[in-house]
Amino acid sequence: MNLSKYLKAFGFLSASITGVSVSHADTVIDSSSISVKTEKRPNIILILADDMGFSDLSCYGSEIDTPNLNSLAAKGIRFSQFYNSARCCPTRASLLTGLHPHQAGIGWMTDDWGAATRAKLDSDAYSNALNHNCVTIAEALQRGNYNTLMSGKWHVGYKHELGQWPVDRGFDHSFVLTHGASSYYSMNPTLTAIDGEYYDANHEGFYITDEFTNRAINYVEDVADDKEPFFLYLAYTSPHWPLHAQPEDIAKYRGKYKAAGGWPGIRTQRFERMKKLGILDKDWELSPVDSGVANWSTVDQDQMDLRMSVYAAQIDRMDQNIGRLLKKLDDLGERDNTLILFLADNGACAEYYDNVIGSGIGNADSKTAYWRSWANTSNTPFRMYKHWAHEGGISTGLIANWPAGIHKHGMVTNEPGHIVDIMATCLDVAKTDYPKTYKGNDITPLEGLSLVPIFETGTRPGHETICIEHEGHRCCRKGKWKLVAKATGSWELYDIDNDRTETNNLVSEHPDIVAELEADYDAWAARCNVRDVSYWQ
Repeated sequence: MNLSKYLKAFGFLSASITGVSVSHADTVIDSSSISVKTEKRPNIILILADDMGFSDLSCYGSEIDTPNLNSLAAKGIRFSQFYNSARCCPTRASLLTGLHPHQAGIGWMTDDWGAATRAKLDSDAYSNALNHNCVTIAEALQRGNYNTLMSGKWHVGYKHELGQWPVDRGFDHSFVLTHGASSYYSMNPTLTAIDGEYYDANHEGFYITDEFTNRAINYVEDVADDKEPFFLYLAYTSPHWPLHAQPEDIAKYRGKYKAAGGWPGIRTQRFERMKKLGILDKDWELSPVDSGVANWSTVDQDQMDLRMSVYAAQIDRMDQNIGRLLKKLDDLGERDNTLILFLADNGACAEYYDNVIGSGIGNADSKTAYWRSWANTSNTPFRMYKHWAHEGGISTGLIANWPAGIHKHGMVTNEPGHIVDIMATCLDVAKTDYPKTYKGNDITPLEGLSLVPIFETGTRPGHETICIEHEGHRCCRKGKWKLVAKATGSWELYDIDNDRTETNNLVSEHPDIVAELEADYDAWAARCNVRDVSYWQ
């Protein structure tokens, strides 16, 4: 039990204790390290999808059936210009800490196969776990008396003995895949943990998306009677490869993609719907088809229809499970005062993967993905994919829903935001401050800005710049301008207000703006200990 829970439990609601003052006024606890407001604070649920493209929800233009997320959007806010950090580990580090990935120690990937690259980079900014100069949302909210819960994919530190699991980083209870990917039909017991112990979660009828939700619902039920609010981090692996989905979900989509004319037809349809929904400006152009996209007329259309049908089914099942969680909140009477945030960790994934079909794509013995042509469609209308800093790599939809705290329902906002803002938002609604020190360690100052002003008024003073780097791919956005480059390429410049699909490179026309944004990027990179692009070439 933390200090504030102890004081409340034993009736010390107005007392003076060495180093701590407690009163009935605005603050329950007020010290150099913590400030917690007494007013009713919301539960917070943070839901993260894995490798999902910008246009893959129907409330963002897709043909995939996502009624539960649509309902959250209809009674909440959709962000059309929100950015992640281009890939799994860096985004999760940034999401959890409110810092840029390099500041949290995960400038690249944590997986064992990345050890040689991390050694080459030779910097604490590129380690295999979150460092101790950051705090997670869970650690910060524990200080504010929240119950902290997690179910899903962790991927920011594998070793419990080194204090790297969720239970070591502020979560009261957690059921997690410690690593980055898994079969949907089973979980490796050496990569699965409940709290501080490895755990064999496998059973008849196991499907990973269902299992993550089952555990999340159980955790919420366990704390429902607690007077203190809860924070739940629900990190799905869906729709990350391998393509694994339930037969009844696949059947909903089978044949639809072939009938629509494959990726050319679906991409065009999504683009038109996105403009009608207000996700895209009506004057923006659809980016050219990626050079790696296959000619639909020459491929095995039935197999490609199946690949996309399985991918769609994975998202559909995730939405079904989100509906189960929403129903539980309703049953518990917690729905109105729960802030729900939903987003994805990076753009759609163009990786080829193993292409082991086994007894059939979608089945447990298959190991394959949906590949570049469909990924280009998932990222409609943008260029590039997961890994890159072009819009297709770093753009995510963000749905924010909070019946008691968001006043203009159904709004689409063009206010730019970045994944570092999630921590700041959670602390803002939790009325809890961000620590300067934690467990004897100096904590890097928070980079994010709260989204709450957008919830309340539709606008906020935003970031002067938004800078992102992954594997040498890099960008700097400042106002309407975006400077972006591939690791092996030169700078490109785009006017995002008029050309967010990055089709008209203005680099030669505005050398002064290029120089300004390049200087901004260099200053950010130096401050965050980002390695020079030459390390990736």
